[in-house]
Amino acid sequence: MNKVAVSEYNELVNKGLKLPKRVRILDTTLRDGEQTPGVSFKKEEKIEIAEAVDGLGVDFIEAGFPINSQPEFDVVKEIAGMGLKAKVVALARVLDQDLDSAMKTECGMVHTFVSTSDIHLQYQMNKTRSEVKALAVSAVRKVKQAGFICLFSAMDATRTPMNYLSEVLKAVEAEGVDYINVPDTVGVMHPSAMRHFITEVKKQVKTPIDVHNHNDYGLAVANSLAAVEAGADGVQVTVNGMGERSGNASVEQVVMALHTLYGIKTNVKTEKLTAVSKLVAKYSEAPLAPFFPIVGDNAFAHESGIHAHAVMRSSDTFEPFPAEMVGQKSRIVIGKHSGKAAIEATLKTLGYEKVDQKLLVDITNKIKELAESKKRVYDEDVVAVAEDILGYAKKEKPLIIVDEVSVMTGNKITPTASVVLRYGNDILKGAAQGVGPVDAASNAIRQIVGNEAKIVLKEYNLRAITGGTDALADVTIKIENEKGRQFVANAVKEDIVMASVEALIRAVNDAVREKHKQEKK
Repeated sequence: MNKVAVSEYNELVNKGLKLPKRVRILDTTLRDGEQTPGVSFKKEEKIEIAEAVDGLGVDFIEAGFPINSQPEFDVVKEIAGMGLKAKVVALARVLDQDLDSAMKTECGMVHTFVSTSDIHLQYQMNKTRSEVKALAVSAVRKVKQAGFICLFSAMDATRTPMNYLSEVLKAVEAEGVDYINVPDTVGVMHPSAMRHFITEVKKQVKTPIDVHNHNDYGLAVANSLAAVEAGADGVQVTVNGMGERSGNASVEQVVMALHTLYGIKTNVKTEKLTAVSKLVAKYSEAPLAPFFPIVGDNAFAHESGIHAHAVMRSSDTFEPFPAEMVGQKSRIVIGKHSGKAAIEATLKTLGYEKVDQKLLVDITNKIKELAESKKRVYDEDVVAVAEDILGYAKKEKPLIIVDEVSVMTGNKITPTASVVLRYGNDILKGAAQGVGPVDAASNAIRQIVGNEAKIVLKEYNLRAITGGTDALADVTIKIENEKGRQFVANAVKEDIVMASVEALIRAVNDAVREKHKQEKK
């Protein structure tokens, strides 16, 4: 009950891997994450995100690119001075002005980078291999001589020939670089290739290796895990997988996979993942898809009757790990695939302890019918349907039943309604006009039942159960018979006209039933 679901195949393969016991996590939400097209964090938001990510327990926080602007420099310097547990990282190109700006923030680590692939050297850098190597060496030397921890990145490393990449990495290693990052800048690797690539890099240098994978093929997380399998001991990530183009490896997915699939530790407090995700989603104005893994709204939601029933008995039947591990809650969602057990459980949480099984079937069928026409069924909808069916079930069997209702209306057409009712073995038909479709239907019904119950409509109340154009209509109607006796009835339907007709017919049934009782006296 409530444990991590384990596959024997994972365990079998893990035994054959030389996995690290712990992996470093560098979060670059404030730098690469902010490079998400259309995203810009205010200073106050950056401060709050930095505090939240630090509380998450990551090892490094890349706070920004100081040379970019004075406000960027100021916020990186402020974050560096906040006394966070994580080391604060400032990004810099291998240029003196960049490096000076980064070091003036008094950050905990300088992350300097330069492109190494031939395509970048030709079209971006316009420099030779030897020139780029010299810049890399000079930058690392400058940072180390100034007494800073240094992280060096060979941008577009995965498209750089190994012989040249090795030459650059060995050169910066000789200058005392603390960490080396080999980014998949354009996200072009697949996991097997990444595993091979990191294996080769590890043969060239002894310095700890980071990976920074982009998600252009949706493989950033898979490639990050493949890199760890091959010996990388640091992964660069962003909250919600934000970043350039299709984004980066998601901290939520990488960390939970390391913890639960590989048994590798990080310093991340996983129970805080969802709260941090929601904070970043709010400030980035980039809401997650509900099916986003780990922290999405539907990550631990179950609608299918088969799944929901099993999860209520043991969560690991259809959940890979307890929702509480990431600050989520397992929930049963009511919809067209919901079974009777799920709806019964939902009703109990809403205060309906005991529901007759036959009526439960009626409620379940009605909710399934409702879900077919609505994208989402809310708790308020469930309550309305339950109240409608349970309340009406207490009454006697109806004498008059609605068979058919047709309404015609338009900007140049007087609203007209045709109604067909069944009264015992008799079929009663009528048509009438009104100021609107509801009024027309009401007039038609009163015309049909006039001989049985002369009624006057006294009150009409309409309430939308939930917001939106697909909200359930909850209609309450009060009618009065010729002797001044009043009858109140309620009905809940997706369609306002049908809800109004159903409520009116229920009230009429009460009036007719009362008339019959009086006639027997």
